[in-house]
Amino acid sequence: MKTKALYLTVALGAMLGFSSCNLDTFPSDELQSEVLLQDVKGAEYIMNGCYAVLKDEVDFLGYASGNCYVRHYFQLAEFPADNTCLCAATTDALNDAALYTCNDGLKNVGTIWMVGYKAIYMANSVIEVLDETNAENKQLLGEAYFMRGLMHLHMVTLFAKPYSMGRDNMGVPLKTSTTSETQVRNSVGEVYDQIVADLRKAADLMSSKPRVAGNAGYPCKEAALGVLSRVYLYMEDYDNCIAAVDEALNGAAPESKLEPAATFADYFKNAKESNETLFCIAHETTDDRGQSSIGSMYLKDGIGWGEIFPSNPLIYLYQRYPMDIRYTGFIKPNYKGGTRICGYFVNPATIPNPEGTECHRPVAVLTDDGAGNYSFKEDGVTYNLEKRKINGDGKADPSGEYYEYHVNYGGTDCAVLVSPEIKLNEKGTSYPSIYMTKFSYQDGNPMLSSPVLCRWGEVILNRAEAYAHKGDMKALDDVNVIRKRAGIPDDGLFSASNMHGYVDATDPEIGTYTALEKIVYDERRLELCFEGHRMFDVYRNKLNMDRRFPGAQQWKIVPYTEPHIQYPIPNCEWTVSGIQQNPGY
Repeated sequence: MKTKALYLTVALGAMLGFSSCNLDTFPSDELQSEVLLQDVKGAEYIMNGCYAVLKDEVDFLGYASGNCYVRHYFQLAEFPADNTCLCAATTDALNDAALYTCNDGLKNVGTIWMVGYKAIYMANSVIEVLDETNAENKQLLGEAYFMRGLMHLHMVTLFAKPYSMGRDNMGVPLKTSTTSETQVRNSVGEVYDQIVADLRKAADLMSSKPRVAGNAGYPCKEAALGVLSRVYLYMEDYDNCIAAVDEALNGAAPESKLEPAATFADYFKNAKESNETLFCIAHETTDDRGQSSIGSMYLKDGIGWGEIFPSNPLIYLYQRYPMDIRYTGFIKPNYKGGTRICGYFVNPATIPNPEGTECHRPVAVLTDDGAGNYSFKEDGVTYNLEKRKINGDGKADPSGEYYEYHVNYGGTDCAVLVSPEIKLNEKGTSYPSIYMTKFSYQDGNPMLSSPVLCRWGEVILNRAEAYAHKGDMKALDDVNVIRKRAGIPDDGLFSASNMHGYVDATDPEIGTYTALEKIVYDERRLELCFEGHRMFDVYRNKLNMDRRFPGAQQWKIVPYTEPHIQYPIPNCEWTVSGIQQNPGY
């Protein structure tokens, strides 16, 4: 095979002693031995290290415990959105992501930048040394192009405005060489064009079988095409998005690519081995981070913190079809036990408190008249819950139709979640403890998972959204594939003549969907919640983020023009390289 000298400034394990995150400054405690790779094993070593740096704890300005890329990425991508509720303020840097109060000195922001660009550097190292005319090199070379494209995508979506807001906006530094000394912020358009080229190259080089069989921690051809479909969707290039999904499916029925309904509730426990997973950050038992894991914030099983709950609007959306496996399988209310039935207000039940952090009255004990009619008393006043049929005709389930409950409270029509009593959280607030398990129970460990970065469920919905933006009713076919797998009954599926009722937590009047896009947005929210998509989905579609629900976040609607939807360029980068900081920081 042809090779050329590859000078390693980063290597598995020893490379993680960083004290600076400037892209072109390599501190003295980093491995800088000149290692000449004479065969493909050296490239394998570097690519394995590239995957490892995403999950390993790293030191950043004196912080190490729990300081890893994968944890920070999923928190920075998810917590500013409307699927999660931070039940109380915390000293962890995640608090700033949830509250839109980040600054350029935070460890999570700095670590993401530092490790992301180190992974890009490693991928460039492999690209520069391997000869693609040698068949033995193609899979590894494809992996390197895939990682370079994926990491640039993470950087540009976290640190720059969405593509839909303009190609000429400031993007992030584009690094396609290990020898580049120029430090500028390329435009958003330039970065996306390179991402497309890298992922296209990766798909052409890789086969459909990952380098290590049965382990989705190694990408394959379909992984590159899956991420490429996301990139085209973000670019509003809907025809190419559809084409990328079609190419990935290669004539197969989309439902054949999904984890079967019978085992879907266990999917995230086994994501690394599931055929649905196109790429994940593979973890082993030895990678257990305990209280520093992603799952620890969502679950209090043993040592977990259990401080991040599904938001009221998300729970309300699931309640439209309470048999939904995505609800019964991954959402776990911490029931108190006993026979009491309580009502939890979903949308604003009162004016928020002066700090704007939560409802005054999120829960009430309900009285049942024996016929499913509920009421509660407060200050001597009886409030009767109105029972509204929202879907079902009595055929889908032996129990009959499905209902939602509302109450006129203080002159406001409020949606109410009726449930057995749930334990309140332990942080001094009255928010019910509802846990989530998408990052839990791999190998039976409640704090262990292999976080998924791309899976077929998303890819099918990428095509659905592309069809929807084109006004093509094929969008409903893809949505229905996802809904069927989730256990939604036939009368809960969509068709051109049955875009049936929905209820929005902030607009509780029952109606019908008036746009295909709204159907897909809701389905993406149900299917992909907590997986790092919602913030990007809302803002790239130029929608505002409604965060008016109980929690520690500000009670407000965040406009998509808010400058803090982009994270700040880390202080240790812009003060050294001189690149321009994002507005508002």
